Amino acid sequence: MLVYNRWKKDLISINPAELFFYSYLGLILIGSLLLKLPFATKEGVETSFIDSIFTAASAVCVTGLATLTTATHWSPFGKTIILILIQIGGIGVMTGVGTIGMLMGRRLSFSNRKFLAEEKNTSTFSEVADLVRYVAYSTLFIEAIGAILLSFQFVPEYGLLRGVINSVFHSISAFCNAGFDIIGDQSFLGYVDNNWINLVIMLLIILGGLGFSVSRNLIHYRLNGSPIRLHTKLVLVTTGLLIVLPALFFLIIEWQNPSTLGPLNLLDKLTAALFQSVTTRTAGFATIDQGALRTPSYLVTNLLMFIGGAPGGTAGGLKVTTFALLILYTLSYLRESQDTVVFKRRIPKKNILKSLAIFFLSFSWIGLALILLTIFEPNKSLVNLYYEIVSAYGTVGLSQGITANLSVMSKLIIVFTMIFGKIGPMAMVYVFFTRKASNNYREAKESILVG
Repeated sequence: MLVYNRWKKDLISINPAELFFYSYLGLILIGSLLLKLPFATKEGVETSFIDSIFTAASAVCVTGLATLTTATHWSPFGKTIILILIQIGGIGVMTGVGTIGMLMGRRLSFSNRKFLAEEKNTSTFSEVADLVRYVAYSTLFIEAIGAILLSFQFVPEYGLLRGVINSVFHSISAFCNAGFDIIGDQSFLGYVDNNWINLVIMLLIILGGLGFSVSRNLIHYRLNGSPIRLHTKLVLVTTGLLIVLPALFFLIIEWQNPSTLGPLNLLDKLTAALFQSVTTRTAGFATIDQGALRTPSYLVTNLLMFIGGAPGGTAGGLKVTTFALLILYTLSYLRESQDTVVFKRRIPKKNILKSLAIFFLSFSWIGLALILLTIFEPNKSLVNLYYEIVSAYGTVGLSQGITANLSVMSKLIIVFTMIFGKIGPMAMVYVFFTRKASNNYREAKESILVG
């Protein structure tokens, strides 16, 4: 009993970031061991330990980068393990644990609520239990609807059993923004002119990437007239702009590219451009060849992968709200305004400073990881390596075809980058640097020249 009470006390006092980090590491390790089992692969096929770690990390971090072809390498057992890892990683490790506990009739303790509030980016502990229930039920509902809609295409194409399996797998993978597919080795390139599949996958990606707090706020607004929060407004507006404007850009730049949109008719071009805009912000499915993109499209794709989706959802990356706050703060500074204001609300300075820190840490890690990759991959294109590392950070999963040929050290760098992008740069800093600055006194102030 004494040991239990001491363990409980330690758990309550533990840094949430540390718990997230080690929980994800533990889940990746368990997943990699399961994927290393002989019956996790097709008969006569072996998996190296680094590839099992890479696959497990990519699934848990809902990235989709793969060193092995998911459709042909893994057995039904292996694919099931990957799908479970995607589902847990999509809703969050702590949320998954909390959901299981609540389904077993257990109440959430204070420490549970603290960790869940941190994971779902909510400061109100009283909302945590309701939010966990909402995450569980809404996830199952949306994924079920998505599977039914996808079955209209996959069942006639593959038959009942395989069609249902394909529908369920890709519905979960799309909603969790994972990007894993079990069709072949070319993602959804064969469905570039299938507008039904494109539409359903895009809707699932967007719903997963908006964040659970946003969709919950919209439902409460619709049902009982609850006010729409500033966070919800900012996510919706920024997400909408990041879908429409890049889609128009891709449409213009790739219109006559014979390797991407060139051969398609008008409707298919519109759909493919829209799909490229949606999937680049952490989803990872592809309907056009990423290696054939023209340079301007390549640059915009990298920017979108870096930005990612909304906080508290299944997406990774810098986050749309962080990106929006950086722009709003820059504009307010240029106008010499004392406050950063959006939708007639003043943004706390703490949010601005956190956004700047997240941007700096993210940019710094990507730069460091890229330098390391150029050391271990001297014969590979800098363009391809940069694309790979940004894709890993944004937990996107798009690649220009070099993932399988990376060295062991390069794969480990990509694995760590996926974890970095999944749990967030601030959480990673808190894992290793938990000392807080003293507020007992403040040093004298003196200006320096900048710019």
